[in-house]
Amino acid sequence: MTDIFSIARLPRIEFGAGSAKKLPDILARYGKRVLLVSGGRSFLGSLHWEGLNAALQAQGFAWEIFQVTDEPSPQLVDEAVASLRGGRFDVVLGIGGGSVLDAAKAIAGLLKPGNSVMDHLEGVGPELPYRGPATPLVAVPTTAGTGSEATKNAVLSTHGPDGFKKSFRDEQLVAEYAVVDPDLLASCPSHLIAANGMDAFTQLLESFVSSKANPFTDALAWSGMEAVRDGLLPWYENDMDAALGREKMAYAALLSGITLAQVGLGSVHGLAAPLGAFFPIPHGVACGTLLAAATRVNIEAMEAREPANPALAKYARAGRLLSRQAHGDDSAAHGALLRVLDAWTERMDVPRLGAFGVGEADLPRIVANCRGSSMKTNPVVIPDNDVGKILRMRL
Repeated sequence: MTDIFSIARLPRIEFGAGSAKKLPDILARYGKRVLLVSGGRSFLGSLHWEGLNAALQAQGFAWEIFQVTDEPSPQLVDEAVASLRGGRFDVVLGIGGGSVLDAAKAIAGLLKPGNSVMDHLEGVGPELPYRGPATPLVAVPTTAGTGSEATKNAVLSTHGPDGFKKSFRDEQLVAEYAVVDPDLLASCPSHLIAANGMDAFTQLLESFVSSKANPFTDALAWSGMEAVRDGLLPWYENDMDAALGREKMAYAALLSGITLAQVGLGSVHGLAAPLGAFFPIPHGVACGTLLAAATRVNIEAMEAREPANPALAKYARAGRLLSRQAHGDDSAAHGALLRVLDAWTERMDVPRLGAFGVGEADLPRIVANCRGSSMKTNPVVIPDNDVGKILRMRL
């Protein structure tokens, strides 16, 4: 092996059904004063919270709850830090979907320094280096999508004509522990399973073909894609293998967070950023609806301009994996990959962009704002006209 690569810091990972029961012992490593960052409804109204609440009380913890009901904004983070800072928390416990974990990450990072998150957002404001220190974070996902429990970036958004979706990113923001318990996913509705599952697969496939991919991330991405193949539809359709599907998707989402944090993503996530900033489109839906189209355009671009690009062979390997067929010809395997992605998109009724008000007249503005960090690791440079083509396929 001649590849040279570096792997950034990861959290300690506790994975498996029932692993959330370890939380009191994990939290006690840092102290008894806890800031719980959670969503608006699902976890705090569940039997899981009843059990955790009782365990924390029994062990003498004190806690305060901060709820995140939408994709977090810089204003939300700044207001939370202003009201909660002062050194009275030993540890931050984030329990929820990707938005909750991103908010928890940003809040944990700024509780002690106390400054505005706008000081550190990439591409916005002064982009000052983050000095820390961060309050220790324990991240517990309740969806299988973003893999935020394993990453160093907190994605924050403002919506509207001048909106943006940018990251506060630093290795000090990485959670001390990622506690991934598939049992916490049991209450996910089907539309969230579809959006989050497609997001996780997008992250795995884009990191697999990333221009910065390496053998370490390839092995993880491959294992994650295999888990999505076997777990997404059984969980979405709530068949007899739904519980196993939840476990596989929790695993896949975790791996997708690890791989994206190490080697970056691609054109789907490049486009998801302006789409999520300018329109009320959930991140997972944006990724899911664009994945097949973007993959098709990537393959066509490499076949036309870069036939020796190693990502073409990787797309073929992914096609053989998803279709469970040993296509000898790479072109046939590419076709199999695209058919599977198209089938998932239709079978899970992933909405088109037009459902969120995106029209032809909006495309130039979206294209002009898609060239962030994700687009830089796409396996091939996609010119603006091809980026527009991706969007038009899903209007």
